[in-house]
Amino acid sequence: MMSKKKKPSRVTQNTLNTAKRLLRYMTESYKVQFVIVFICILLSSIGTISVSLSLKFLLDDFIIPLIGQQTPDFSGLYSALAVLACIFLVGVAATFTYTRMMVYIGQGVLKKVRDDMFEHMQTLPIRYFDQRTNGSIMSLYTNDTDTLRQMISQAIPQALMSFFTIIVTFISMIILSPLLTILAVVIIFVMLAVTRLIGGNSGKFFVRQQMSLADVTGFVEERMNGQRVVKVFNHERKSEQEFDKLNEALFQSAASANKYANMMGPVIGNIGNLQFVLTAVLGGFLSVAGVGGITLGVMASYLQFTKSFTQPFMQVAQQFNSIIMALAGAERIFQLIDEKPEVDEGYVTLVNAKKDEKGNIVECEERTGMWAWKHPHSADGSVTYTELKGDVVFEDVTFGYNDDKVILHDISLYAKPGQKLAFVGSTGAGKTTITNLINRFYDIQDGKIRYDGINITKIKKDDLRRSLGIVLQDTHLFTGTIMDNIRYGKLDATDDEVYEAAKLAHADHFIRMLPNGYQTLLSSDGEELSQGQRQLLSIARAAVADPPVLILDEATSSIDTRTEQIVQQGMDNLMKGRTVFVIAHRLSTIRNSDAIMVLDHGKIIERGDHKDLIKQKGTYYQLYTGKLELS
Repeated sequence: MMSKKKKPSRVTQNTLNTAKRLLRYMTESYKVQFVIVFICILLSSIGTISVSLSLKFLLDDFIIPLIGQQTPDFSGLYSALAVLACIFLVGVAATFTYTRMMVYIGQGVLKKVRDDMFEHMQTLPIRYFDQRTNGSIMSLYTNDTDTLRQMISQAIPQALMSFFTIIVTFISMIILSPLLTILAVVIIFVMLAVTRLIGGNSGKFFVRQQMSLADVTGFVEERMNGQRVVKVFNHERKSEQEFDKLNEALFQSAASANKYANMMGPVIGNIGNLQFVLTAVLGGFLSVAGVGGITLGVMASYLQFTKSFTQPFMQVAQQFNSIIMALAGAERIFQLIDEKPEVDEGYVTLVNAKKDEKGNIVECEERTGMWAWKHPHSADGSVTYTELKGDVVFEDVTFGYNDDKVILHDISLYAKPGQKLAFVGSTGAGKTTITNLINRFYDIQDGKIRYDGINITKIKKDDLRRSLGIVLQDTHLFTGTIMDNIRYGKLDATDDEVYEAAKLAHADHFIRMLPNGYQTLLSSDGEELSQGQRQLLSIARAAVADPPVLILDEATSSIDTRTEQIVQQGMDNLMKGRTVFVIAHRLSTIRNSDAIMVLDHGKIIERGDHKDLIKQKGTYYQLYTGKLELS
């Protein structure tokens, strides 16, 4: 029975594909520089080998013939040494050139890799970040890219140098003695078999090491952010135990990977020593027997070549750790770059608009305060414009984050322009999910969501989200000035627009009380401010965007009652003329809503305004009177 050909393992195949892809990164971006490096490494290896090869000619052609002469002529020897010196200097210059150039190429490739990662990361859906810790993603930009730096600047030049050295050495060995080269070929196969065996095991564990390192980084980042919670609940010991478990996994994978990788050098070195001894014995026997024309010069050069031939394998073995770690890191990096971007099949865009003398909507370049949806029709090539008013309708919407777990069941609701809708319900009822569907952080499984009569799947996501303002319960402030953070809602906002937005949110007073006012520098998510002040800045950021639709997700939950009364005035000003979706635990803040939706397990069980729901004496009535509490 014929044996089936063994397929390459997944780790080996992935490693090969990753290496090819990484090589393309270098050659495509730095093709000319890489060719120069290639030539310089070849010249450097030739220069190195020429020293060993010169022993044969110096001994047989110049030194031995001069022995015993009464008036030796050293001119030929001096000329040969001068030529050898020139070759050696060319090799040194080539080595200096490619070493400097590889540093430049390495940093350039890393820059391109980071640019590609970050650029692609901006296109990924929210679901990707929900399924991964911040620390594991950060590990791609730090640990994994650093392994690439080491490989590109050190390991790859060394590997290329070794490759050329092996080729040039092997050719020289054949020229010197074909018989002795047969022994070298046998040793080559032994070395390759050992490298394949040890390297395969090492590569498998290096992949695990990089994954474990990402887990450790993610855990540390998470615990640093939640250090107050850890201390308040005396969770230090438990955190230590969890960290020890992750660190132990990292230790085991790293120890196994380095065990095999560090084994490579001594094994290859001893095989090289064995080759040296066998070559000396076999060469001496052939020389005495007068077979193969082996002279003293040939033996001296050939024995030197056996060291030169083994040394490249040793050098590759020394760089093996860096190469495998870098390829494991590159594989994780390419996994991010290969992640499917957020799908956007929309073709309806948001444009500046105005009305002409006949009252028709026309597109314009300048900002007029009026927006319109530009809707091209492929059937006849016509374009229609619909004024952006903020009319939102849900029609029998069903949604689940996973197909086997439905969160919303046949949700139908509408919000006319300028209306305020409030959602009430316990945690997990589906309140925030509804707002996430409006801005298409997730796509629904069934039903339709219409925005000004247009199915939101037809609207480009960037334009859809540009028309929405969101104030979340968990505020996030970026490193920069207060003015920069408010202007994040509208990057081209003027200073006056920022001031007006802050006044509208009732943030202007406390900002001006700060030492540097609007130029106060924030860091670490604005930890120098109170939670209420951070929320006020978040509200001001939404105000400067001046969107027609506003989503307030527990926007005042972290503000004390006294501050809430002040903020509520600004919130009322902010909500005037806008369609507003409000999620609130404090029912006092939604009494004036045009409609209140009470949700339970993804279904709307009650709807109406405050007075209607009180009259019904159902769930909302029990919540409002305190007979039932939100969980």
